[in-house]
Amino acid sequence: MKITNDVPRTFTGMHMLVIMIAFFAIIIAVNVAMASLARSSWSGLVVKNSYVAGQDFNRRLKESREQLALGYKGTLTTSQDEITYALVDAQGKAMRIASVRASFSHPVYEAADWSIDLVSRDGKTFSGRHGLRDGVWIVTTESDIGLARPYAEVRRVTISGGVIQ
Repeated sequence: MKITNDVPRTFTGMHMLVIMIAFFAIIIAVNVAMASLARSSWSGLVVKNSYVAGQDFNRRLKESREQLALGYKGTLTTSQDEITYALVDAQGKAMRIASVRASFSHPVYEAADWSIDLVSRDGKTFSGRHGLRDGVWIVTTESDIGLARPYAEVRRVTISGGVIQ
């Protein structure tokens, strides 16, 4: 027969010290990891001078409304590694375009941004090859159609498997 002496274990100051050190070590480690990820992925710069950008806002808004009143509609399509863009007028007729530039901006990770000059197929449809990465992108297409400023369209798209969803 075995006799056991059940002595209750006590919670000592040493136990509390170990728990507190472990708690704060985890908090500090998570904060350092998050801060280093944030610092390496985004510069934090939205505009160089917010005062000037604010003054410029109304002018850009007016230009955007004037452009929208034209009734033009651009079509952007992708397939695996090809980007295609075409523009039609308010009556649905294909427009002649001198040049097209497509800029892909990642909403969060600025270092992933890239642009491509699309090449004319027939003066109305433009295309280019690029390995499209999956994810959410803000695509700005700027077309030279003979206006004072390029005709610009901005759209937010999701790319999956190289195709716009």
